[in-house]
Amino acid sequence: MRLALYGGTFDPVHHGHLVLARDALEQLQLDRLIFIPANLSPHKLATQPVPAALRRDMLAAAIAEEPGFALDDSELSYAGPSYSINTVERVRAAHPDAELFYLIGADNIRELHTWRRIEDLRRLVEFVVFGRGDPAGQATDGFRTLPRRIDISATEIRRRVASGQSIRYLVPEPVRSIITAHHLYQDPATSTLNR
Repeated sequence: MRLALYGGTFDPVHHGHLVLARDALEQLQLDRLIFIPANLSPHKLATQPVPAALRRDMLAAAIAEEPGFALDDSELSYAGPSYSINTVERVRAAHPDAELFYLIGADNIRELHTWRRIEDLRRLVEFVVFGRGDPAGQATDGFRTLPRRIDISATEIRRRVASGQSIRYLVPEPVRSIITAHHLYQDPATSTLNR
């Protein structure tokens, strides 16, 4: 079995995430791609994302009809930061014979050495790097790469919502509905705009 793990805050999940995930599923010939929303990213502790339950609900709604996609929300129950090694070890225990891939953005490469137990993590998974725009122009340290075909950022979506602009076509309709129903990202003073 070939599995890929795609972690992040997904605040909010958007079409850029989904296109990348579909490309990874197809190009890596995966049996399943598992989205893993983080409770708190250890590299983004200065900001507070939208409540975990709402981010989980947005992600679940976005992938509900997508074959090959799954959601693992176990990190949302962690009291503190979410560390990839803990999740990878749990997935490895559940799937001891699986070939595991871990998707990361090219911007994470420069801080990869700071990840908890990075050497253990490197033994357990093959990192696959995706970049914004042309990944050929970015340092990938010899990792397998996937181009990021759609340049959408969660930061831009939060800014657009806060300024009253449409996010139609940037996020799946069920995600937009949740954002609207819960008035997410509308107040710049309490939003996670500056991440």
